[in-house]
Amino acid sequence: MRWKVVIPILVLAGLCGLLGMMGTAFILDRTAGEKDLSAPAPDTTLIARGEYLARLGDCAACHSVSGRAAYSGGLRFASPIGGVYSTNITFDPENGIGRFTLADFDRALRFGVAEGHSLYPAMPFPSYANTKPEDVAALYVYFKYGVPPAATPNVENDIPFPLTMRWPLTFWRLLFAPRAEPFIARAGIDPMIARGAYLVEGLGHCGECHTPRNLALQVRAQRASDGAIFLSGALVDTYFAPSLRQGGADTLGDWTERDIVDFLMTGANSGGIAFGSMTDVIVHSTQYMTRDDALAITKYLRTLSDPAGPSTRSYAYNNRDHLALKSGDASKTGARVYIDNCAACHRTDGLGYERVFPRLAGNPVVEAPNAASLISVVLAGSQTPRTPKTPAQFSMPAFAWRLNDQDVADVVNFIRSSWGNSASKTSAADVADFRKTLVPFGH
Repeated sequence: MRWKVVIPILVLAGLCGLLGMMGTAFILDRTAGEKDLSAPAPDTTLIARGEYLARLGDCAACHSVSGRAAYSGGLRFASPIGGVYSTNITFDPENGIGRFTLADFDRALRFGVAEGHSLYPAMPFPSYANTKPEDVAALYVYFKYGVPPAATPNVENDIPFPLTMRWPLTFWRLLFAPRAEPFIARAGIDPMIARGAYLVEGLGHCGECHTPRNLALQVRAQRASDGAIFLSGALVDTYFAPSLRQGGADTLGDWTERDIVDFLMTGANSGGIAFGSMTDVIVHSTQYMTRDDALAITKYLRTLSDPAGPSTRSYAYNNRDHLALKSGDASKTGARVYIDNCAACHRTDGLGYERVFPRLAGNPVVEAPNAASLISVVLAGSQTPRTPKTPAQFSMPAFAWRLNDQDVADVVNFIRSSWGNSASKTSAADVADFRKTLVPFGH
């Protein structure tokens, strides 16, 4: 009886595999016209440009891991089907991409196809799809001539069979990945805003974290023209990547151009400090931006108005909670926990110390519709990014050992409802869920 069930499954799997190969062939055929791409001759200027573009694309954050050679892969990404590890992208011929032609490199970068199989979308090829040919060529030259080949074997993915079969990803690409075509600026758009759009929607792949995803894990909007859901904020692991749009209290609406530029180039400004995975983005990517590119991104983000949902809330500072705390009144739920654990750094007025301990009053992360980031930082702690522009590094300790779930919920709710903040409440049950999955920073 068992084989009466197993044989049809095997036949179905075989048919699906055949369809998958046909789909892959279709994708490869779509790039057939680019097979005659020839790599430009390497020179120091082109290699340097490729290195800059690789930093804009944040390639090192995923493909460089402590203890392994640069760009030799090994970073684990959790997925619903198991762990996916980043691969070796040095030009080692056995373990890396040493046998890639420029056309092969382009196909992997923009189409998500490498050596005849589909790439997992942990590689943000849907965002990289708009990369211009000259930038693809510069990246290729950099990785071929500017990065030492590393004979570092790739780490096997933690995915059980039959989920290891790649053919479903062919259909994922056909259904959800945008058409791979070079970025073309909209007619009449300011050149600096166009440059910002190219970076944010493309190599910067900001939408991969800051845009919500659907059930099939594709981002719900790939670019601004897809609607106001683009860059409107999303849950990523145990953090909530806030809205990057212009609107109410939980967006960047109150940040000036200088605030955004400073944040990109240093990881801090008068209103906040980078934390979570954004710290890696600052350290590996945005700190290396030219000021012109940081300003271009800023100007583009400031064109993204009318965000959806609760982003229409406004913020106005309220001194009532500060006066209560200052007078010793800790009757508000969570106030005592705040005084005992938070006030020394973030102050009773919630204004913190600029570029050292972030303000909590009016902070878009605090006002976000999801309290995940606050819960995660309270439980696991945080550390500011260290860059040449911000050589001093400050740490917030983890309080998971000290505070129970109700304590954390109370202090998070206190912060989200004080000094004029008016965000939704969280619960001890929410904290318990986060506690199960969090790892303290530095581990």
